[in-house]
Amino acid sequence: MDDLITLQPLFWEAAVETLYIVGLTLLFGGIVGMLIGLGLYTTRRGSLLQNRVVFGTLNFIVNTFRPIPFIIFLAAAQPLARVVIGTGIGNSAIIFTLSLAASFAIGRIVEQNLLTVEPGVIEAARSVGAGPFRIIGQILLPEALGPLILGYAFIFVAIVDMAAVAGYVGGGGLGAFALLYGYRQFNPVVTWAAVLLIIVLVQLVQFGANWLARKALRR
Repeated sequence: MDDLITLQPLFWEAAVETLYIVGLTLLFGGIVGMLIGLGLYTTRRGSLLQNRVVFGTLNFIVNTFRPIPFIIFLAAAQPLARVVIGTGIGNSAIIFTLSLAASFAIGRIVEQNLLTVEPGVIEAARSVGAGPFRIIGQILLPEALGPLILGYAFIFVAIVDMAAVAGYVGGGGLGAFALLYGYRQFNPVVTWAAVLLIIVLVQLVQFGANWLARKALRR
């Protein structure tokens, strides 16, 4: 316990660093993932912008990269991170790699949630002359908003998990803190302090997402 008190400034610094990494990853990965998900939904057979080639390409890319364990993906993506941002280690590289990995998972989740929208609603809009992009912005996304909020909350939890793993390869945050000052120093109190803070963070985000999703579904 005395060690944890001594390490308290570093502990809270690591907590802020985790929020920084996860927040930027969710922002960048969320935007790219939303575009991928929309692409998968709108280009599938019978959809708004049916295109067999585009759908097949996107589907192949997502199916190829999504199942790769993150620790392997992290190592495999290091050369690309060096090319794009100039370094393969540190928080900038971790955010880039996390965003890339998250975008594939988000894309599939977005596609699946959009498929829950009743086809009749889409057909009704098309029958009155609404264009594809108007349908997407005014009907499709609002109708799927509740499930999408819950889907992004699920991804938030996954990103927190992946950010903790990134501590093994030079990333910062609570994962690196627990590894350096807890696991390697044989101090379970420090390790469990980091674990408990992550649990609290996840619970708060999930509670907020559930509340927002209920609001969206009741509108």
